[in-house]
Amino acid sequence: MLFKRLGDYVSIKTGKLDANASEENGIYPFFTCAIDNLLINTYAFECECVLVAGNGDLNVKYFDGRFNAYQRTYIIESLNKTVLDVKYLYYFMSKHVDVLRRNSVGGVIKYIKLGDLTEQMIQLPPIKTQRKIVEALDKAKSLIDVRKEQIRLMDKLIKSRFIEVFGNPVTNSKGWIVEELSKCLINIENGKSFVCENYSRKGEHPAILKLSAVTYGIYNSSENKALTDEDMFVESVEVKKGDLLFTRKNTPELVGMSAYVYETSPNLMMPDLIFRLNTNEKCNKVYLWKLINHDLFRENIKALSNGSAKSMSNISKQRLMSLKIQIPPIELQNQFADFVNQVDKLKFEAQNSLEELNISYKALLQAYFGC
Repeated sequence: MLFKRLGDYVSIKTGKLDANASEENGIYPFFTCAIDNLLINTYAFECECVLVAGNGDLNVKYFDGRFNAYQRTYIIESLNKTVLDVKYLYYFMSKHVDVLRRNSVGGVIKYIKLGDLTEQMIQLPPIKTQRKIVEALDKAKSLIDVRKEQIRLMDKLIKSRFIEVFGNPVTNSKGWIVEELSKCLINIENGKSFVCENYSRKGEHPAILKLSAVTYGIYNSSENKALTDEDMFVESVEVKKGDLLFTRKNTPELVGMSAYVYETSPNLMMPDLIFRLNTNEKCNKVYLWKLINHDLFRENIKALSNGSAKSMSNISKQRLMSLKIQIPPIELQNQFADFVNQVDKLKFEAQNSLEELNISYKALLQAYFGC
C-alpha cells in the first residue's frame, strides 16, 4: 500500500490563547500542551479532531465537540471522513508522535513545526479497514483507561485523606504552625547538565533522568537518556531510594511538581532541571511530596515561578526556600505517610498491570502503523 502525504488529507489550525487562560469552573475543555486538559468558559472550535501539543510533552489527543486551545496546540481535521477516519488518524499520530519528538527542535522546551505534520506520510487503507483497526484499538485502549481510572481513584483517596488529616493546606484550617520551607530542610541539592544520547540507556549504563521522570508526580526511572561517556558519571547527583525530587523548571502548569523515590535502579542522575529536597526532623518527605502536588496547593507552588518565556517557568532555590507551609506534628505526618505507603502498594500492582496493557497496545500500534 502506498504512503500518502498527510497534508493533502487534513486541515490544520492552532489555538489562539495563552496557557494561563483556563478557568477553574469552565464548561468547555481547554487543551494545552499538558497531558490533561483544563477548562474554560468560551469555545473557539466545534469539530472532531486530533490535537497535537506543539511543544513540551508533544502528546496527542482525540476530541469531538466544542473546545478551546492554547496557541501552540495543533488542531487537525480530516478533509473527507470517507477517506480518512479521524479516530484512525488519532491512532496513527499516537504511534508516530515519537517521530515528531525526534524531529522537534529547540533547547530545553522542544517544539514541532507545521511542516513536521503536513509532510508526515500515512497509509490510507479503505475506510472499512480503517474502522476495523479503530475498533480493535478502541478495545485495547478501553482496558488501559479502566486501569488508569483505578489509579486515579487511589490518588483521589490519598488527596482526600490529606485534607481529612491536615485540613486545607492553603487556609491552614486546622491551625498548624506555619513556617518557611527552609526551616524543614537540611538543604536543596542541584542536579547537573550532561551530554546525553537521544535514547534511553540499556541495562545499568549511566544515564540522566529526563524531566518527565518527575513531571507527573510519580517517579519514572525509565524516562532517561544514556550518557555519551559513562566516565562522566557523578555519584553525588545519583538518585537514591527515599529521595524527594522537585522539578524547578517546566511549562507554567507543570512547574514545581515533585516525586518520591520508593525504588530506583543504580547509575541514574538528576539533571540540572531537578532539585533534591533533603528534609530535617520536622518534615516527613512523603507528607511534603503530597503537599507540593496537592491540587489545592498547586497555585502556591506556581506563584514561586518566574521567567520571560511564556512556555517555560523557573523556580529558584531561594524562592522555594521561602515557601510557607503548614507543619503538623511529625507523628501525624508519619501516620499519613504509612497510609500513603499502603495505598501505593496497591497502586504499584495496578501500574504493573497498566504497563502490561500498554505493551500490548503499543504492539498493536506497531502492527497497524509500523514502518
